[in-house]
Amino acid sequence: MVILTGAGISKESGLDTFRCAGGVWERVRLEDVATPEGFARDPDLVHQFYNDRRTGLLHANVQPNAAHEALATLEREWPGEVLLVTQNIDDLHERAGSRNLIHMHGELLKARCGACYAVSEIRRDLSVEDDCAGCGAIAEMRPHVVWFGEMPLEMDRIYRELAGCALFLSIGTSGNVYPAAGFVQEARVNGAHTVELNLDPSEGATLFDEKIYGPATREVPAFVERLLALR
Repeated sequence: MVILTGAGISKESGLDTFRCAGGVWERVRLEDVATPEGFARDPDLVHQFYNDRRTGLLHANVQPNAAHEALATLEREWPGEVLLVTQNIDDLHERAGSRNLIHMHGELLKARCGACYAVSEIRRDLSVEDDCAGCGAIAEMRPHVVWFGEMPLEMDRIYRELAGCALFLSIGTSGNVYPAAGFVQEARVNGAHTVELNLDPSEGATLFDEKIYGPATREVPAFVERLLALR
């Protein structure tokens, strides 16, 4: 089983989505804060953007919700392998208990050195003054986040898993950001049953065999309960 999650699963935990009405990309230009060119042009602005998001993620009120917890339960109790691939850079899946997890777009609570590519944990503000503790490179630290124009992480493994899965779930995604938007087609051509669980139909809704719409905190636990009853 391969499960793809997007910003919609974390919205009910108090985190912003990106492309819906009122989302992040209506308030800031992605070209300014989510591209290598934007970082080269104004690193202070980019650091401030991610520092603010990191502070929000670490706020006491932001906690895993019932959908995160249901997927962690599914991983623990399902007799076969469950791989969770998330587009989210938050750590709510980990906090809920998910362990077989790929953050294809990186992680907000990590920093990466632009010189040696070492990745380290970070729970404070990052700035142009930060040097790499590993190689000593000066002012080379950046958020460990995949920006537009960069290759998502662990794509080889993701495509191997999609080629062999029997069930593909897409939860809380807009369906218009590639390569993740193409995962459903990849799973379909290899014979998987495909299911979309979303607040509203995604851009690729017609590609799914089964469609379930409603809040993630209601629909995901209910779907997981039905799956686990089939064991």
